[in-house]
Amino acid sequence: MARTQGSHSDITGPRIQAAALKLFAQHGYAAVSMRQIAKEVGVQAGALYNYTPDKQSMLFRLMKTHMVDLLTAWEESESPEGPLEQLRHFTRFHIRFHRERPEEVFIAYMELRNLSPENFAEIEALRGQYENALETILKAGVEAGQFHVPDTKIATLAVIAMLTGVNTWYRAGGRLSLDEVEAIYWDMVRKSVAP
Repeated sequence: MARTQGSHSDITGPRIQAAALKLFAQHGYAAVSMRQIAKEVGVQAGALYNYTPDKQSMLFRLMKTHMVDLLTAWEESESPEGPLEQLRHFTRFHIRFHRERPEEVFIAYMELRNLSPENFAEIEALRGQYENALETILKAGVEAGQFHVPDTKIATLAVIAMLTGVNTWYRAGGRLSLDEVEAIYWDMVRKSVAP
């Protein structure tokens, strides 16, 4: 099928990704068809295949982009000295980064089951890099006698799950500001590792 008149790959490609992100977050990956994505963008369904081989590739690209952006932002953030301050920094960073990307976060956690085994392995490796950043902080805190954590891997997963949970309920303009939420979550994280 011919490309829709006036469409451009540098515009249409990102629009397709944005439409897939929106629809996957609203309805779930399995419930969304290529035809729905095409309709959202305003192109013919066959035109999507000029930009992606299949729906699985779209899902994988969305997840990989999110994880790469997360890792890049973390690596570029200025981490303070000492495990306690690094843990505070991680807490704030995680809440802020994810709060600005609710659809990406939802897909990154809820749609893992729909990845092919090869794609799942690549996303899990990227997630592992991020988890290792937190676990390194926790291990340093244990070694310095600042934290008491019986199992740093379990603590890592628990802290990340708790912080990611902010996206499920926080709404701007609600009872608490994001700064207040961060302070409360930091207090909970700090107490969870206290000796």
